[in-house]
Amino acid sequence: MALVTVENLRVEPQELRRQVAAAAAALPGTGELLNLCEDRQNFIVMFAAALARHRTVLLPPSHAPAAVAELRARHPGCEVVDDEFAAVIGDAPDAAAGSTQAAADFVAAIGHTSGSTGVPAAHSKSLRSLERTTALNAGVLRAELARQAEAGRPWIVATVPPQHMYGLETSVLLPLLSGFGVHAGRPLMPADVAAALAAVPAPRVLVSTPVHLRALVESGAGYPKVAVVISATAPLSRELAASVEGRFGATLVEFFGSTETCVIATRRTAHEDGWRPHPGIRLEPGEEGTTVTAPWLPRPERLHDVVELRDDGTFVVVGRGRDFIDVAGKRASLADLTRRLQSLPGVEDAVVFQPPAGGGGARRCAALVVAPGRTARELLEGLRGQFDPVFLPRPLLLVPKLPRNEVGKLPRERLLEALATSALRPRPGK
Repeated sequence: MALVTVENLRVEPQELRRQVAAAAAALPGTGELLNLCEDRQNFIVMFAAALARHRTVLLPPSHAPAAVAELRARHPGCEVVDDEFAAVIGDAPDAAAGSTQAAADFVAAIGHTSGSTGVPAAHSKSLRSLERTTALNAGVLRAELARQAEAGRPWIVATVPPQHMYGLETSVLLPLLSGFGVHAGRPLMPADVAAALAAVPAPRVLVSTPVHLRALVESGAGYPKVAVVISATAPLSRELAASVEGRFGATLVEFFGSTETCVIATRRTAHEDGWRPHPGIRLEPGEEGTTVTAPWLPRPERLHDVVELRDDGTFVVVGRGRDFIDVAGKRASLADLTRRLQSLPGVEDAVVFQPPAGGGGARRCAALVVAPGRTARELLEGLRGQFDPVFLPRPLLLVPKLPRNEVGKLPRERLLEALATSALRPRPGK
């Protein structure tokens, strides 16, 4: 594993090795490590220190106390490391960091799904699998940088947390395994993102999500030139992709992946709708999802995404197995209903989903909508005629914001909580 420069105070490789050695020597216990560091440099140091000691890193689905408590209960004996722990580790310049040449089946990390389709599920990642997927991701990015004639070490600024698989792959593994630099922070506000980008040298790589990218594009902030913008965690429209490219002077590369599989395909969304699989990927489409076979996976994984294979080797996503719902004998896609609701004038954000049926009644759709100045009645009228009346969301509730998690996803549990809370509020002018 090649440890490389991490942006904050421009920590050089040898200094970073000393930090990893000191952390490895100070790690408590001998079991799994729950890495809660929010500072990206601290996370990287603790992640590398765990690998040096051949200890598995647990990646929580969120930093919520309940989620952390549940994870600790499922892994009794695990030790927690966080920014406070990292701050008190003394320098140990002569400490040996140890070898990271673990066996191929060594479980380097256990990631967890976001819970958008139910309870978060755990997925183990061997060190060898992370090395192989990182090499493929780096190859795609370096090819794009070469196409732009960009030379030198690429520098990453990421708005996503390192504990999420997408954040781990892009802002932790690319620096540790493929020679990328990375900014230590997690800027969120447009001005903070602009400052972070300005703090690192070109060529710059911005890692973000569709929801965050829209906010960055619509802000009045000025950004330095970015070579590549990476987006993942939710589908990105071609229109937004084109706006991002224009705003940052960049090429937008969208990653397609999951906690189960890591990244398996990429596309230049502003210019193509087909996904290009990484070498060695085999997809077997079905009516309710797709089976993925990859050289780094110990066994095939089943995704909820329903894909259509093309003769040129690319594929398109036509829906999700759990995305299709049946109401009164009729079928529709929740993603399509959400897209139509989001397209209405005045709608800033929205989601359509299907809560559990109450009292044995039919399962209807519900919607949460961010639309200042609009009423629920106006929005429902705008939806009439776009799809069958049985799929009109009842209730359609106006909310200040959607309960998105750190990477912009909408865990089902959060949706149900927000629905219950919003339904109790008075709704004037509905």
